[in-house]
Amino acid sequence: MQIRVYYEDTDAGGVVYHSNYLKFCERARSEIFFVKNADIFDSTKGHFLLTKANCHFLKSAKLGDILEVKTKLLEFKKASLLISQQIYKKEEKLFEAEFTLAFVKDSKATRIDESLRKLFEESF
Repeated sequence: MQIRVYYEDTDAGGVVYHSNYLKFCERARSEIFFVKNADIFDSTKGHFLLTKANCHFLKSAKLGDILEVKTKLLEFKKASLLISQQIYKKEEKLFEAEFTLAFVKDSKATRIDESLRKLFEESF
């Protein structure tokens, strides 16, 4: 998924503020569901929560840059998944992270249903 860096994404020096890399990754994860027309935003069916993030800030993005967010599924468990996301400016990697996402319903970890599992397998 491509993202342009806007003024609101940067600090006073025009450099992307560190927390916005996490937002860019979240947008890319959400976009996967939008593209597939998947209705996972109904909390009565369950939803994903970020439980762990291991981030590496390698280089800075700046105002006006076009970034590419790449996502890979690393591990799929009964009630959680591990994904890797990288942010590139052209061929240069700026950011990388591994995220653990738990699937919950009624505040409890819940088995990810088969249709959602299939969506992830098709998307990655």
